[in-house]
Amino acid sequence: MNTLAPVSSLKHTETELLSFLVQYSGENESPIAFWRLPNSDIKHLIISEAFHEIGTADLFEDLGPGFLMAPFDKNKNRFFLPADLFFSFENGTLKTQSNFQENTSALWLSEKIQSYIPKNNFNFKSNPPLPSGDNEKDSFIELIGTCLKEIQRGAFEKIVPSRMKFIELPETFDIVQSFQKLCESSPQALISFVSIPGVGSWLGASPEVLVSVEDKTIFKTVALAGTLPYHEGLNIKSVAWTQKEIEEQALVERYVISCFKKIRLREYEERGPKTVIAGNLMHLKSEFTVDMKATNFPQMGSVMLQLLHPTSAVCGMPLEASLKFLEQYEGYDRGFYAGYLGPVNVNNDVDLFVNLRCMQIFENRAILYAGAGVTIDSIAEEEWAETKIKFDTLLNVIL
Repeated sequence: MNTLAPVSSLKHTETELLSFLVQYSGENESPIAFWRLPNSDIKHLIISEAFHEIGTADLFEDLGPGFLMAPFDKNKNRFFLPADLFFSFENGTLKTQSNFQENTSALWLSEKIQSYIPKNNFNFKSNPPLPSGDNEKDSFIELIGTCLKEIQRGAFEKIVPSRMKFIELPETFDIVQSFQKLCESSPQALISFVSIPGVGSWLGASPEVLVSVEDKTIFKTVALAGTLPYHEGLNIKSVAWTQKEIEEQALVERYVISCFKKIRLREYEERGPKTVIAGNLMHLKSEFTVDMKATNFPQMGSVMLQLLHPTSAVCGMPLEASLKFLEQYEGYDRGFYAGYLGPVNVNNDVDLFVNLRCMQIFENRAILYAGAGVTIDSIAEEEWAETKIKFDTLLNVIL
């Protein structure tokens, strides 16, 4: 029996269906996550009856299909949204259902959407205070100066300070439209929106894979660092990376390899570095692949996740000293920024990304986050400019 027919007969577009599901989750305070993986045309959405807090040592291999979100602080609990309702969209329509859960979800949608009355937007319920004054540049330049002094005296090889930017959202701001625009502008990033009642709502376009597991067989991670602006038509083969950016990326590579060494793993394949495009930016990326069956390591995904997070790409080197430095000098709680998020055990795959190019959304305002990798060759004004370019990934879409 084709259970899609009742939905199709309503002639609703993908955008209308997404808008209904977002509105429904907001009105019923149901956790929601929707996402599109890099280089894919398929969008997925789940709604949960309730979210679950899971401990830092729990294995994602033991979870059912759903969406996982973790804060920057690895000592804090993570949040898992089970896929109680699951939808996939392709070519502007709801995909034909391939399993019992998708069938059940489609039937639920065909019934609920009949009484759908569109409203203005998702209700984010709360607002953060806006900062007084405008000294964010001076503060960040001063922080970079402190980083450089510590690097020069040999305390660090690299530090990754970050900053926040508070913005007023336009009255026309719409989650689904912003999500769709990000899909168009950043085809090589994970595009995601996650809202957990009492926890927060986040929109992002992250280019950095943290842990990927394909069909419980192939493990992948990347070393991504170095940043240059990108504009349409630029020939990336002609891009000249400076020594600073090459060394910054090499530090992340060495960090990934050090994690492999901790579990005494030598059977991995490394490719790169190569230049990749991420929206309005370019980065240097190396890819690491492990055959989990050949190494007889079925829980490698969770084990490496514990070792990799937080990566040196968002903290610095050496890692523990960098974390202590950032806690002392950065001046705010990163929350979910530079944590990780993504679908787990969906279609037998796991795709977790570092939560970069992201913002936390409130009722009329938002907080954007961006960081810059500071090394011995860094220039403070250039690092400040890099964070502005990273903010533009989202600002170009929402403003």
